[in-house]
Amino acid sequence: MSQPTAYPGRPRTPAPGAVAPELVIARIHRHARRLFWPAIVLIAAAGATGYFSGNLPEPFEDWMLWAAAALVVLLLVVLPYLRWFSHTYTVTTRRVIERSGLVNRRRTDIPHARGYTISERRGPLQRMWGSGTLTLANGVDEPVRLVDIPYVRLVHETLSDQVEVSQILAHRDSHSVPIAGSGE
Repeated sequence: MSQPTAYPGRPRTPAPGAVAPELVIARIHRHARRLFWPAIVLIAAAGATGYFSGNLPEPFEDWMLWAAAALVVLLLVVLPYLRWFSHTYTVTTRRVIERSGLVNRRRTDIPHARGYTISERRGPLQRMWGSGTLTLANGVDEPVRLVDIPYVRLVHETLSDQVEVSQILAHRDSHSVPIAGSGE
C-alpha cells in the first residue's frame, strides 16, 4: 500500500512502516574531459604506427614499432581510461556510494537519512564545462567528495531533495501514525 499524492508523475511514498526499496537514481563518473589527452595520444599512436610501418630505417624492424606503440597505448591510454572508469559515484534513494580502485577496491557510503551538508566548488574551467566538486559532510564521518562531476547543479539539487525526503520519511516512520481505514 502506498500513500496517494496530489502531484501526478511524482513517485508514491511508501506506507508508514513499510520498507521502501532502494532505487538507483544516478551513477556518475568524473567528467569525461579527463580523457581528452588519452584520446589524442591514441590517434597520434595509430597515425604514427600506420605511417612508419614498413618505412623504418635499417636497424629497426616493424615488431619494434608495434611493441613501442602498444606500450604507449597501454600506459597513456588504457590505464587512464581504466582509472577514470573505476571511480564511480552512485546516488540511490537511501545513500550516496563512492567506489574507486582497480585492484584495491574502496567504498564509502553516506546515508541521506542522517543528513549532511552539501558544499559546491567550481573553478573557471569547471564552470565552462558545467561540472564541479561536491563535498558531503555529516559532521561525524569523513566528508565524501564527488570530484569533478558533470551536471553538478542537477546533482546538488537531487541530493538536497533526497536528504529532505529521507528525513521526512524517517521522522514519519519514527512516530506512530495510524493508517486511515486500518482499524487501529
